[in-house]
Amino acid sequence: MTPHDTAITDVAGGVDTHQDTHTAAVIDMVGRVLGSEQFPATAAGYRALLSWMQGFGHLVRVGVEGTGVYGAGLARLLRKRNICVVEVDRPDRKARRFHGKSDPIDAIAAAKTALAGQRTGTPKQRDGRIEALRNLRVARRSAIDQRADVQRQIKALLVTAPEDLRERLRGLPATKLIAACAGLCPDPHAAAAPATAAQIALRSLARRHQQLSAEIADLDELLQPLVAAINPRLVAAHGVGTDVAGQLLVTAGENHDRLRSEAAFAMLCGAAPIPASSGKTTRHRLNRGGDRQANAALYRVVLCRLRWDPRTRAYMERRTKQGLSKKEIIRCLKRYVARELYRIITTSDHELAA
Repeated sequence: MTPHDTAITDVAGGVDTHQDTHTAAVIDMVGRVLGSEQFPATAAGYRALLSWMQGFGHLVRVGVEGTGVYGAGLARLLRKRNICVVEVDRPDRKARRFHGKSDPIDAIAAAKTALAGQRTGTPKQRDGRIEALRNLRVARRSAIDQRADVQRQIKALLVTAPEDLRERLRGLPATKLIAACAGLCPDPHAAAAPATAAQIALRSLARRHQQLSAEIADLDELLQPLVAAINPRLVAAHGVGTDVAGQLLVTAGENHDRLRSEAAFAMLCGAAPIPASSGKTTRHRLNRGGDRQANAALYRVVLCRLRWDPRTRAYMERRTKQGLSKKEIIRCLKRYVARELYRIITTSDHELAA
């Protein structure tokens, strides 16, 4: 069936996104497939895809896989055209075993999922200050990870370095060790000698460490005022700094109203307990899903408050007397912190405007 060959009024769409192409499908309100087509993953391709879908009738909603990755550009266009966009999960393995795997099949499954409203979510907006914050944080996190790798490599080289060099550098704190290695002056013409090669390698790694530290400092100068401008109350919360606030803002997204409750935010951060009861046993287990970086941010807040906040320390003592372990208490505290910070994130815009 081709566009304009049917009198169907309302239709739903689904898109299976890839790096170079997007495959779209259109179904009617009872799930009958009206057509499927492949389009290039370009601005012109997005417009052609939308025009093709609208040719079948009134487009009620579109389910898109990967709105935060390959489908980000298409999701932005659909939002600008006031088309309802929903994020759909990949089909489960059981369904794929029965129905097979292909781009049109996945696109049809996305359309049916969007129509049914099951396993769907509101995609994050990628066109505001939160998106700028996310981009800067990606660069900063990469630099931090690389700097840690460099420091480990320096210490590993020292283990097998010549005895005189190892004795000179062993035991130095990290800052002095990096400065000492960066100040080495080996003879490049004698690089074939193991001792000289070790000094050259240590100097190269140390200078790379210094460059990454300078890069991180430059990014911090950009991140601090940006995070403070987006939500000053969040940065001012006890135990929350620029790094933690930035991560939680990115996790919540620009359109944080898509989080319908503080329980949903806790689940998104992996801080909501999961029921695991059976028979005569009633218990909850640790949630290992969600955004693990956001979970780590909540963990850092809890550790800070356990050290400096009297109320948190009193809670720790009371729950310890009740028989809870330290890990269980920290899990409870992360849930409480998630509730508190969710309210700050979601009410800041209104309060600042007032």
